[in-house]
Order: sequence, then structure tokens, then C-alpha cells
Amino acid sequence: MQPVIDYLRKNQRRFIEELTEYLRFPSVSAQPAHQKDMLACANWLADHCRQIGLEAEVRSTKGHPIVVAKTPARPGRRPRYLVYGHYDVQPPEPFELWKSPPFEAKIVGRRLFARGSADNKGQNLAHLKAVEAFLKTGTDLPCDLTFVIEGEEEVGSKHLADFLKSHRKELACDAVVISDTGMPAKNLPALTYALRGIVACEVTLRGPSRDLHSGIFGGAVDNPAMALCQLLAKLRDANGKIAIPGFYDDVLPLTAFERKQLARLPGSDREFQKFLGVPKLFGERGFTSTEQRSARPTLEINGLTSGYQGEGSKTIVPAWARAKLTFRLVPNQSPAKIVAAISRQLKKLCPPTVRLEIEAGHGAEPYLMSPTSTEAKAALRALKLAFGREPVLLREGGSIPIVNDFKKHLGADTVLLGLALPEANAHSPNESFDLDCFARGQEMSAYLWNEMARR
Repeated sequence: MQPVIDYLRKNQRRFIEELTEYLRFPSVSAQPAHQKDMLACANWLADHCRQIGLEAEVRSTKGHPIVVAKTPARPGRRPRYLVYGHYDVQPPEPFELWKSPPFEAKIVGRRLFARGSADNKGQNLAHLKAVEAFLKTGTDLPCDLTFVIEGEEEVGSKHLADFLKSHRKELACDAVVISDTGMPAKNLPALTYALRGIVACEVTLRGPSRDLHSGIFGGAVDNPAMALCQLLAKLRDANGKIAIPGFYDDVLPLTAFERKQLARLPGSDREFQKFLGVPKLFGERGFTSTEQRSARPTLEINGLTSGYQGEGSKTIVPAWARAKLTFRLVPNQSPAKIVAAISRQLKKLCPPTVRLEIEAGHGAEPYLMSPTSTEAKAALRALKLAFGREPVLLREGGSIPIVNDFKKHLGADTVLLGLALPEANAHSPNESFDLDCFARGQEMSAYLWNEMARR
């Protein structure tokens, strides 16, 4: 392994220059104006893969293309792993909040600022650099690798499931590796073994056939905005628990081992409160703030609207009121079952003075892999070798729907090895990627393939 590690350390300056070039593409998948930029970025990525010794193609889909790159074919049966990433990025707006142009990468100290630096170009390039080190030094790679780097992650991976299904045989693997999550601190490398799922819905209450004069009609008809607020308030109790019958039926309790691992994470509630800028923290009673945001289900009102929103006042009883809701789910909860429970409770709580409409939105299964599996143990060894620190086990509060697609279509578990720090500002202005994490991530990836192959 020493020639591989030496190669990585010797070439860091060039790797950063290549990452900077990668980041210059405004590969914003959500905006049609960037369609040509998406294709140009995919072509650059495929060319880069070929330059480091991989066999690469740009595969078309009904949306943005997918780059597939493979280590050169060799005789004999070796373990095969799939490395997933995405080259598309979030829209950079609002531009005025950026301290430097979002697609002109700027280095300040050991942080590189640009849209997509942490999410996900820097993280997927770290894995490519590790493989480059094997190929360029003639060091035997103990497994075969396939890279799948898509262009639609930020818009829901619309065509990835179809691609996996139609290329199931080609993409068959023993496990999937993804670096698209985070680590709590530079000195705390992390393996994420669980992700929350999600269900979304939009709730509308309709009252009168039109907005009414509040002086003439107010008091004789129910106000849909008031009725909606009262309805939503009944979905959560004063202790932060979701008041929907059956909602917690399938929630698995955290083990003592898991709670001990989560307690290792740095930071106090006071620091967290200051970071968020809130007067006081709030969450489900009986759980720490870390557990609340990573290992417990939630209900959030994402948007709430009704009536007049312009300047000044307009004295009306609005005709309708609407709320956008999402529920984060934890392993063992079924999105379909939860949607049914939500619908039943909303119908039960809705007063007869308004009409209820429920529109189901997107959903994703929660994910859980055993933190004591052979793949997890191999990943933990690789993290320790690269960072020189004992890694932590994490549950992520967010959702990554694609991990369930990999399980469904390829029958493979996913190992989540995030390299982004909490201050990375993914999806926000001034996104950044720590260059020390970039370098350590390359070494982690290099060690990983030996560790995974020997299991």
C-alpha cells in the first residue's frame, strides 16, 4: 500500500486543481438552462476517468446522462464493488449571499468554496483519485470496481432506478460504497449505518366558494386558515410526540450500544442552540438532541399559506388554506403504512365546516445496515487507518432514497462513508469542502478496497 499512499500525498496539488476544474461546470440539474452544462460535465468526468486508466462511458437516460466507469477487466473472480456519486449540484441562488462566485472555486485556508464542492464532486473525486493511485503505481487492486456517477440526484434520481433495473447484470456487485454524507469533525471519521426515510403530503382545507368580506360574513362561517392551524396543532403533543394513532408501532428502540455511540459525538446542546440561532431547543422528550434529529421520527410543516399575503391588510375570510408536511421515518417504519395512518387522523380531526383534500407527495424507505456486518467492519478499519482515529457510528437524519434502489435492484447493501464537515453548507450559499478531508478521504478509499476484499 505504501506506493499508493505516497502517490496520493505527492499529487495533492494536482488533485485540487482537477477538483477546481470539475467544480467550474454549473451542472444544475433542476434548471433546464443548464442542460448543455450537464452534458459537458458528464463528458469531462468520463474523459477524466479514461485518463486515470478506467474504461468509461457516458450513458444516456430520459433525463441527464450517467457516467459509468470500470477498472480494466482481469481474468478470475474478484469481489466487485460499486461506487456511487453524482455530478449534478443544487441551484446556487441566492447569489448575493455568496462571498465568492459559486462556480469559481476559491481556496481560503484549507477550505475550497464552490457549489458542489462537498455535495458531491469533491467526495466522488476522492474515490477516483484512490483508484488512480493503484493504477498509476502498478499496485494490485484486490477487487473490481464500477463507478456510477449520475446527474439527477438533486432532482430525485428520476431515472436511476430504471437504469439499475435494465443494467442489473452489468452492475452486479457485493456492496455499494457512497460518500455523500458527513462526518462530525475532522478528528471523527464516521460510518453512517442508518438513514431516515420520508413521506410528504399536502393538506388543503376549503371553506366558502370565494374569499369573503370578514365584516359581513365573519363569525357565520369557519375560517379555513384557523381550522387548518387548529387541525395541525393536534398532530403533535406538548412533549414533542406525534399524536397519530399507530405512528410509533413499528419504531425499533435504540440499543444501549447505539446510544453510547451517538453520545460520542462532539458538541453540547448550548453550542447547538447557538449554531442554530434559536432561543431554546425543542424535541421529543426522553431523547438527546442528537437522537431526536437522527434516530427518531418527525413531523414538520414545510410551508403554510392562506389568504392575503401582500402589503397592508385585506379583511377577508379566505376560501382555502394549505400546508405542506413531511414526516421523517426511522428504520422499520413503512411509508405506505404511515401515509394511511396520517390520512385517517386528518379525516378524523377535520371539522365538518370545511372540506379536506390530501395530496400524497414523494416518499422513501428508511435504511439500516448492521454496524457489525463484515462490510461495516472493513469500512471502520479503513477509516481508522486513514484518519488515525477511532471512527464513530452515525445515524443520518436525512434521506437518501437511492440506497433502497441499490438494495432492491442489485441486492446490495450500501456503506456510507461521508467526508463533509458540518460547516460545509451543502445546499446553502458558500458551500465548501475541507481539503484535509479530501486528502484523507482518498487514503480511506485506498485502504477500503484491501479491507473489503479480505473482509
